[in-house]
Amino acid sequence: MKQKKILLVDDNENIRDALIPLLEREGFKISIAADGIEALREARETLPDILLLDIMIPKIDGYDVCRIIKNDPALKKIRIIMLTAKGQAHEQERGKEVGADAYIVKPFSPLEVLSNIKKIIF
Repeated sequence: MKQKKILLVDDNENIRDALIPLLEREGFKISIAADGIEALREARETLPDILLLDIMIPKIDGYDVCRIIKNDPALKKIRIIMLTAKGQAHEQERGKEVGADAYIVKPFSPLEVLSNIKKIIF
């Protein structure tokens, strides 16, 4: 089985530091981006299996990144998990509307993220 790829998009270094070691131990190949423009470029270059996507990121927000990816025939199969402090119901609904496959509210446990990833790709 080929190694699964995850693109982690978050401008918060603490979030990246909490998730990357755990995901690498689980055998995932990780790439990172800190803003929406980097996220789209990385998604096109690496074609990840999963995109862990913060909503409040610089340049292009996570909602728009998600919408762009889901409307791009070359990228639309990428599964997207939103990671965000925006936990209100209308925010979660907006995430679903733009195509997110799952929505995790910060603060979260890294194991919760791993569990969601496994549900989506295995």
